[in-house]
Amino acid sequence: MRLRNVKGASDIIDASTYIIKNYKDYKGKYNTLFNNNNKLHIEIGMGKGNFIIEMAKRNPNINFIGIEKFDSVIVRALEKLDEEVSNLKLIRMDATEIEEVFYKEIDTIYLNFSDPWPKNRHEDRRLSSYKFLKRYDNLFKNSKNIIMKTDNRKLFEYSIISFTNYGYKIEEISLDLYNDEVGDNVQTEYEKKFHNLGLPIYKIVVKK
Repeated sequence: MRLRNVKGASDIIDASTYIIKNYKDYKGKYNTLFNNNNKLHIEIGMGKGNFIIEMAKRNPNINFIGIEKFDSVIVRALEKLDEEVSNLKLIRMDATEIEEVFYKEIDTIYLNFSDPWPKNRHEDRRLSSYKFLKRYDNLFKNSKNIIMKTDNRKLFEYSIISFTNYGYKIEEISLDLYNDEVGDNVQTEYEKKFHNLGLPIYKIVVKK
């Protein structure tokens, strides 16, 4: 998903009111940033922002934070924000920092089309690995809720095992989302691409 050589990307990011620059200062008190006590949902690896922006527009009584590592990608999300979305903020950071940024305040984590890191030696980099699930423990306010979508069957199978071994209960699962009841499903960029190619989309909702 990384885009290269987006001219002026860093300047666009620096000038945006959607970007939280001193994000570690808000650890444990993001409600003060939004100036309310609404639920907080985050998407780790938000890409070009289709999902998180649309979710924020559809759910004005929930606060959303999108996390993305690359300037060249996050700037594409900013370009889509042509109207004020007051319940949305973005953070440019690596997911490995997550424990330094949030503490007992998140209600739901979205993992959408994450990098599968297929090689065994890279297992710990998968966002559904034991290492990351442990990182998430102290982020949640009360119950732990994770919603994941992917086109990668091996990652999906791995994640099912990882979630259940870590004590999560499966609330919902789909091996072909668009042949099931999709309801108010919000697409990501990758999801739209792969669905149009006729590939199955896998989804799982887990809770602990």
